[in-house]
Amino acid sequence: MSNFDRWNEAFRINNFYEFNNNPNGLLWLKVRAVSRRAQLKSFLDSNGLTLSSKNMADKQKELFELMENDVSAMSTLDKYLRDKNNEFYSMMGVDVEKLKLDLYKVKYYNWGGNRNNSLDKHLVDRFVKVISEYDVLISNRDRIADNAWNYVQNSWYNNWTTYLIESLFKHHEKVVSAVGEIKNVDFFINDYPIDLKVTFFPNKFLDEKIKLLLGKKELSWLKSKGKSLGITANANDTEPQQIYTIVEKLREIGHNEVIAELNEAKRAIVEESQKDPIELMTWLYENQGEMRFGAENRLFIILADSNDLSMSWKMKRAFSLIEPKVQNYLSEFSDQSLKTINFSFKNQKYKSLSDVIFVIQ
Repeated sequence: MSNFDRWNEAFRINNFYEFNNNPNGLLWLKVRAVSRRAQLKSFLDSNGLTLSSKNMADKQKELFELMENDVSAMSTLDKYLRDKNNEFYSMMGVDVEKLKLDLYKVKYYNWGGNRNNSLDKHLVDRFVKVISEYDVLISNRDRIADNAWNYVQNSWYNNWTTYLIESLFKHHEKVVSAVGEIKNVDFFINDYPIDLKVTFFPNKFLDEKIKLLLGKKELSWLKSKGKSLGITANANDTEPQQIYTIVEKLREIGHNEVIAELNEAKRAIVEESQKDPIELMTWLYENQGEMRFGAENRLFIILADSNDLSMSWKMKRAFSLIEPKVQNYLSEFSDQSLKTINFSFKNQKYKSLSDVIFVIQ
């Protein structure tokens, strides 16, 4: 098996751990980063290279084997990747400062339907297949429009906050961009391939820990507290809505001590995860969605508003908090920064390198 085929197979079966600290595997990843049609032509032209292969797969293999025999290949690839960093957005003429201000125009964070599914699937499942009368469908027009708008607004907010956060990394001297063309690799930090995940402190992980700490999951605990005070919520509502209802009713009658006890438990869980993040990182790997499964090296940025975790979404635009954390992390980054994570997914064992940057308000 050739080196190219070896790394191609490792990439295909999610064996990303093999790429770490292997110059040949790193070369394969960086060649892949310039192997889309337009980028490949640009890379070849800018470096005076020609390939004889006709299809793209063969061209990628030929380029890799050509680079294998070039002692300056890595520096050549790095220079090109740095020059092409965020080229698409640069061509769009994105006004970064205006974009940062526009993000504050988003006043709520509400997905249109299930964020794990496409919008069309949600609309088909919720309206198309269950409503047989056209007049009833017409009466739901506003709900359908609201679903579409919420989905678009949240997607827009996530896209551009992620772009800006990634840019904080990609402009650092220790970072080489993968220019968005390698699945599961956003950039390289000191030649470690990294997939950046910007997320909130996970609710399900929090609920598991609350159960250990308080003896019940959040909703059950709130229901038990509310019952003695004559407070209930509609059992047909979603779990988040029931939690919101009970908390608001507790506030209305002045029982803030119950809310304070719950918030203190949540803060303690977040603080414990900051001190020892291995369990949380392992949980994040093991509880990822099946459709987006990956075993690549991941750097998590976890955002949490410790006063109200439901408002953590606002922190994706809090660059005054995020930027210093990122810059400090990169300045101190070393070969010891990434931790080995052993995890299981669908009865298959995997090994990855990972780390987490906590941004807590």
